[in-house]
Amino acid sequence: MTQLDVKQPKRRSAREVALDVLVQVDKEQAYSNLQLNEALKEARLERVDAGLATELVYGTIQRLSTLDGVLEQKVNKGIRKLKPWMRNLLRMSLYQLHYLDRIPDHAVVNEAVTIAKRRGQQAMAGFVNGVLRAVMREPELWEAKKDMSPAERIAWEHSHPVWLVQEWIKEYGAEETESICEANNEPPHTSVRVNPLRSKRDVIMEEMKAQGIFVKPSDLSKDGIVGIGTGNLAFSSWYKDGKISMQDESSMLVVEAVRPEPGMRVLDCCAAPGGKSMHIAERMGNHGEVMSNDLHAHKMALIQDQAGRLGLSAIQTMNVDASKLGSHLEAQSFDVVLLDAPCSGFGVIRRKPDLKWRKTAQDVHDIAKLQHELIREAAKLVRPGGRLVYSTCTIEPKENGEVVKQFIKKHSEWRLDDSWKAALPQDKLSMALKRSDEGMLQVLPHDADSDGFFIACLEKSES
Repeated sequence: MTQLDVKQPKRRSAREVALDVLVQVDKEQAYSNLQLNEALKEARLERVDAGLATELVYGTIQRLSTLDGVLEQKVNKGIRKLKPWMRNLLRMSLYQLHYLDRIPDHAVVNEAVTIAKRRGQQAMAGFVNGVLRAVMREPELWEAKKDMSPAERIAWEHSHPVWLVQEWIKEYGAEETESICEANNEPPHTSVRVNPLRSKRDVIMEEMKAQGIFVKPSDLSKDGIVGIGTGNLAFSSWYKDGKISMQDESSMLVVEAVRPEPGMRVLDCCAAPGGKSMHIAERMGNHGEVMSNDLHAHKMALIQDQAGRLGLSAIQTMNVDASKLGSHLEAQSFDVVLLDAPCSGFGVIRRKPDLKWRKTAQDVHDIAKLQHELIREAAKLVRPGGRLVYSTCTIEPKENGEVVKQFIKKHSEWRLDDSWKAALPQDKLSMALKRSDEGMLQVLPHDADSDGFFIACLEKSES
């Protein structure tokens, strides 16, 4: 039998790959980014098809509550009674019909019917066709109801949980909350950090442009490059050679609060996968010590691999519960301690849309309780005159400013340090700087087209 005689498995379409991922996320509570990465590796789609599958997965999850709200008006028994593949096929198809302009409506319906025939039977295909065409005939199904409150309207139009919108309105007001929700549904751009020990930003940018990659310097960090439609640069030679690392621009701002200098001793309490530790060591010129700790033993390899790839011998690793660091390290022995605390992650919803549907108000309360414990422990390890930098990738006040203010209130030897903000791009972060208290920075997703992020810098008295 020749190689040509061997029956090759049928390659799945972009929509079938996306549907499989959505079903796994729905049934197994799988993380969409991890599930999608695995599915794309296995399917080996062409670049355009991989892009479509990615768009369908993230877009459907982003708009989930609105899609379900429309479907509930046309599925008599309710969408929860449908099989997971059917429910997610309808969601994914409605997403294309309403939110994507480039795909003709008839193509969306035809493809959905074809998939339904493959997965079910002729009756199921007829059901899918009927529901989709019924929605197409009634565009008013997408409109917010007149009796909705401001929070309910924003939640409906931008697909966010009502409780979360209500929380943000209390803190930021309705107008800013709507901007947050709108920004959360925008596709994130690619941003990378240049390793100054291996190359220079201008050099890397010229090399990327020479390969037809559209890039520009970050407006937020002198170490950052922003790209549009770059593909995954973690597979590039620049990444493999340790010249760049993947990191969001907002996250790069942490190093400005740390203010690393050669010879310093710095502790990163919750370091994995290691991006901020590496940035600190790079700014130190690889002279000094950066102790990168993380609770999870299996993440130690991630940190060590990053250090090896970037050529950073200043990185040391340890595997300890951050709430017990004082039992393993000498008190007051670090110049700077960074606590990039576990958080709800509501600042990175555009990258991880599942978060807004999984987290609850109780989760925020529980996480904040842990954060209060961690900041007290981290502070014990800072030398007199040293600094404690507290950061999160959330925009929840309970996890940010309230944690820091409560700590300061109970520990008179600490004060908020505002001087680090002079190094920030004042124009680009003008809105964030205006809303932020002394010593703190709260970046919202629409401020600078980056992740939502919080940073606070505290200084310990000399005596």
